[in-house]
Amino acid sequence: MDFMIIMPLGPQLMRLFDITPQQFSLLVSSYTFTAGGSGFLAAFFIDKFDRKASLTFVYIGFTIGTLACAFAPTYEILLITRSMAGAFGGVLGALILSIVSDAIPLERRAAGIGFVMASFSAASVFGVPFGLYLATLFSWHAPFLFLGGLGVVINALIIAYVPSIKGHLTEAKSQAPLKMLKAIFTRRNPLMGLLFTSMLMFGHFTIIPFIAPYMVGNVGFTEQELTYIYLVGGGLTIFSSPMVGRFADKYGRLKIFTIFGVLVMLPILIITNLPPIPLWTALIVTGIFFIMANGRMVPSTTMVTSVIKPENRGSFMSIRSSVQQMSSGLAALVAGMVISETPSTVTEDAKALLHYEYVGYIAIMFSIVAIIIARQLKVEQGA
Repeated sequence: MDFMIIMPLGPQLMRLFDITPQQFSLLVSSYTFTAGGSGFLAAFFIDKFDRKASLTFVYIGFTIGTLACAFAPTYEILLITRSMAGAFGGVLGALILSIVSDAIPLERRAAGIGFVMASFSAASVFGVPFGLYLATLFSWHAPFLFLGGLGVVINALIIAYVPSIKGHLTEAKSQAPLKMLKAIFTRRNPLMGLLFTSMLMFGHFTIIPFIAPYMVGNVGFTEQELTYIYLVGGGLTIFSSPMVGRFADKYGRLKIFTIFGVLVMLPILIITNLPPIPLWTALIVTGIFFIMANGRMVPSTTMVTSVIKPENRGSFMSIRSSVQQMSSGLAALVAGMVISETPSTVTEDAKALLHYEYVGYIAIMFSIVAIIIARQLKVEQGA
């Protein structure tokens, strides 16, 4: 939710701070770049500790970073505090996926990851619309204050209810950092998993940061109506994510990923070429996009967890998170360089985006490459 909230705030932040699409893309990317750097550094030691202890420490830092965003008085300070939140957020995602992968065997793992993905959808349904409501009712600071307060509560729940997970420690503690890196970077399967992750992010994150500004400046949404995109799309994926997970376990992760990877290209093409249309029509298109995009994320994440042995999984998932975040940040920057702006003809006091359709073509190209690479991934013995 903390990661997502900055994107629908795009029109408001671009107006209040008087920043360009390129500066906004840097604001989005700052989170992902620091997340990528911290994820790589964490790979050297994350498998040497109880998963619960690591989760508690990282989430405390994540909460502090989010609260710091709420008090940022300028664009530059917000850029710094978002970077701080990202530094902890990058490790957090890898930890959660490692915990799920350690706790659930591969034959049922896609269903488990489907429920995890449904939690992202729940954040879209409740958190993003509520955050936008707070931002329009008070100011853009309010969503971060709310998230920081929620983080304090979640920290208490982690301490009280998350069990210790130490099954990976016996093998992991005996491994030197160079041995760990060798297990990941000298073997084809993990490397293909990292390349797959990177291509998938370029096929997804080139268009995501600019959906909200495009809907306001080009399609004619008000800033308040942006909440409907996340309400409808997130609500649909709450139900679709667990279902996709079950399908992936039953019919094969590669098959389900390929189906959704192909289907998502059509809504990408439509969204990035969308003219001014009625609200309900735009919501149908964006809702389908949410379902298809999330549908390829569930099996792809499960596939990547299986390319490495359990004793190296935390380190690999941390590096994978680093690659994911770096690729997301680069994708947003690439999109920001392609896009320019002009005064909107459909929304007063807003900017329309130019060349967004080219961003869509770039996303489709990388999506095709990701499907090709997915066929090269193999399941590691014992994963």
